[in-house]
Amino acid sequence: MRNKGKRSILTAVAVLLMVSMLAACGGNNGSSNDSGSQPSANGGGDGAAGASETVEVKLQLKWVPQAQFAGYFVAQEKGYYAEEGLEVEILPGGPDIVPEQQVASGAAHIGVDWVASLLAHQEQGLPLTQIAQIYQESGLVLVSKKESGITSGADLKGRKVGNWMGGNEFEVLALFDKYGLDSTKDLEFVKQGFTMDQFLAGELDAASAMTYNEFQVVLSEGIAESDLNVIDMNAEGVAMLEDNLFANSDWLSGNKETAAKFLRASLKGWKDAIADPEQAVDIVMKSVEEGSTSRDHQLKMMTEVAKLVAPEGFDLNNLGWTDEAMFKQTADIALQFNVIQNEPELSTAFTNEIVEMARD
Repeated sequence: MRNKGKRSILTAVAVLLMVSMLAACGGNNGSSNDSGSQPSANGGGDGAAGASETVEVKLQLKWVPQAQFAGYFVAQEKGYYAEEGLEVEILPGGPDIVPEQQVASGAAHIGVDWVASLLAHQEQGLPLTQIAQIYQESGLVLVSKKESGITSGADLKGRKVGNWMGGNEFEVLALFDKYGLDSTKDLEFVKQGFTMDQFLAGELDAASAMTYNEFQVVLSEGIAESDLNVIDMNAEGVAMLEDNLFANSDWLSGNKETAAKFLRASLKGWKDAIADPEQAVDIVMKSVEEGSTSRDHQLKMMTEVAKLVAPEGFDLNNLGWTDEAMFKQTADIALQFNVIQNEPELSTAFTNEIVEMARD
């Protein structure tokens, strides 16, 4: 009788355990998500979790919040990321932040930088893949006062030319090379500060400037555009691709759908920013450090940025597309001036697959 009682108790315990296990399975609908922060099928990604789950994506900017990155702030403000089931955190950049390192380490999923910098970090072995090209043209110019008589690259001989260096100088070096100028013998190529004070004070014959930033600073000092000469790297055929979007390759391999959703929302934000610069700047100013810039400067920046993202005659349906010829031109210049030591394998350096997915 005692043994029979023990068997009855054990049977009852087993039944209770089985019921508990079945109830637990039923609560998950028989599915699980072992990928942690990996996205869900219904929540905007590639995993298999509940429809209400949002997927976290961290975007690392190249610099501090400003109109240079307007499309992402617009997409966030207008809920475009949320519509895709994403919770996007936009991480500010700065002088001590290297976007490629942040993305490679997993501190961010997607980053913004110039293509030459991405190529250099790819060659170092960091697992990075370009997934979109946001700026279709270079914003770098050499600006000079009309009285200097500098109208082309050939006129730079014997002159004092400035650049910020640190990876920003390669288009200018390519320009020198085009006109047969040696930067150490035929002219004085010097490090330029991040203000335009040297140029305004007459200490530089020609200074580097981004159309959306430093060039606007010069104009704001009361110098008329008609009193300036500009050498455009795009017109000279030595332009290098600038602001792109790249992802951690390991993360991307399992999260293409999430990347596509992020890109689809971002491109929507960029289209809105281009169509309504005033509204875009109002949104950007909410994230700008107080006192660091003015709305007027940001509006001028947005106007010029729009010209780089969507140049005249550009089909907005191709927003984000990486042009292989321009990517190769950037890589060739990078190779010429030892930014990289070997020709990159273009098939792995960038992909248009995510852009195509974002169009669907």
